[in-house]
Order: sequence, then structure tokens, then C-alpha cells
Amino acid sequence: MTGGYDCYQNGLAERVNGALKQEFLLYRCKTFEEAKTLVAQSIAIYSRLRPHLRRGM
Repeated sequence: MTGGYDCYQNGLAERVNGALKQEFLLYRCKTFEEAKTLVAQSIAIYSRLRPHLRRGM
């Protein structure tokens, strides 16, 4: 979800969610805590290490 209730940000949220599902969350977690940890790690990797066009790839 994005903040501010701006419908134009929905595309960004869907893109990030899609990348998380297709590139990072590749197996079913057994517990909710495991899922929370995996999502947090995936977001950190997506934000810091994954090549982004805006960061010059």
C-alpha cells in the first residue's frame, strides 16, 4: 500500500508487490513470523541491492 490515498501510486505498489512475489518470495513460509522476516529481508534487498534504472542499473 502507498500512503496518501493517491490512486496514481497504485501502479508503483503493484509493481513492487509483483517483484517481491516473483523474485523473492519463492516458497511458502511455515509461520507468520517467518513470513514477516522474509518480507523484510526481501524489501531490504529490493531497495538496496537490486539494480534499478533510477540508480543507473
